[in-house]
Amino acid sequence: MPDLLQEPLTWTNTAIFFAWGVVLLLIVLGFVTYAIYFERKVIGWMQMRIGPNRVGPLGLLQSVADVFKLLIKEDTIPKKAERELFILAPVITFIPAFTVIAAIPFTDRLISSDLNVGVLYYVALSGISTIGIVLGGWASNNKYALLGGMRSAAQMISYEIPLVISIVGVVMMSGSMNLRTIVEGQAGGFWHWNFLPQIIGFAVFVVAAVSELNRTPFDLPEAESELVAGYHVEYSGFRFAFFMLAEYVYVFAIAGLTTTVFLGGWQAPLPFLDFIPGIIWFLLKFAFIVFFLFWLRATMPRIRVDQLMGLGWKVLLPLALVNIFVTAIYMAIAM
Repeated sequence: MPDLLQEPLTWTNTAIFFAWGVVLLLIVLGFVTYAIYFERKVIGWMQMRIGPNRVGPLGLLQSVADVFKLLIKEDTIPKKAERELFILAPVITFIPAFTVIAAIPFTDRLISSDLNVGVLYYVALSGISTIGIVLGGWASNNKYALLGGMRSAAQMISYEIPLVISIVGVVMMSGSMNLRTIVEGQAGGFWHWNFLPQIIGFAVFVVAAVSELNRTPFDLPEAESELVAGYHVEYSGFRFAFFMLAEYVYVFAIAGLTTTVFLGGWQAPLPFLDFIPGIIWFLLKFAFIVFFLFWLRATMPRIRVDQLMGLGWKVLLPLALVNIFVTAIYMAIAM
């Protein structure tokens, strides 16, 4: 793909880009379908339950059946809802979740778009999903949906700030916002990976990323005991599926970003293991991050909203700022 990016845009190149986009979309949709299945299986295993086991061999078709059910369910729109925005909100939420994947390098050659501002591209687009969630809550003309949308916006904006600042230390050390360059700077073994010198930034990033995903223990926007089902309470059928799809696509994206920025991307953990293809190392690290997110959901209780906001502003933000100063002092001494 990087070679094509340097060539003039032709009909052939356009067709290749389009085909690659379709393939990537199918891969992501396949990931979402079976990530839901494996999440239920992993949580069932951890909590001594069975999990899906009825539809298909070993329950492998359970998520397919669930998706099919959502697609054929009646699509209802509240009578007094803001119809156009109600329809548009799930789309605004999903599209940025998919497009941020374009900047993630899976190997040194398997990358959709080798952007010099890859980190900025990811941060800028991922923030747009907040607009879709707020619109979904407001356009429903339901006070509980509105409260869920506003709570979600407050949470995502609050945690996006430490999330972005936690990556600044990596950008300073790498001297680039190009994600491929950041990975190349981590070659030579796991002791060169960014999670070690940037351990504070890494810890802040992980906590903020879980909150950005609205997953346990930070799933306050969907706190059924307080707000029914949050911002998507009035949605049904495939429009509800778009919101769920966006959440799991962001799991894909955040796992890819964590692997790229902090865990060496496609780099082998030990130099003598370089003979193993880079895509294998990327997928192993990626799978570990996804498993970690499932593990959290199986074990952590939901925290209160005041604890959530206090953690973001009083703990994570100061730590992220401290990390920048520590990195700057270290670089000044090292130079």
